[in-house]
Amino acid sequence: MTKICGRCGTVGAPRKETPGSIWIEVVLWLCFVVPGLVYSIWRLSRRHEVCRACGSAELLPLNSPLGRKAAAEAGYEVDGPRKR
Repeated sequence: MTKICGRCGTVGAPRKETPGSIWIEVVLWLCFVVPGLVYSIWRLSRRHEVCRACGSAELLPLNSPLGRKAAAEAGYEVDGPRKR
């Protein structure tokens, strides 16, 4: 889904970001199974979308009122809701 960044105004598909470190996860799995499992579950549960340009989590859907307003302020033209 295309979104607009509330911080930098970039329009596009966001990327997924996973907190923590893959290297810590690998070490925990190799040394201790239970902490490795807990750390892996924590990392996957905290995964979120961020802006591709600036890394901000302030993303708005373009089809929302705030998203359309932010897009207009950033100079993008967004079609409004279609009326039948």
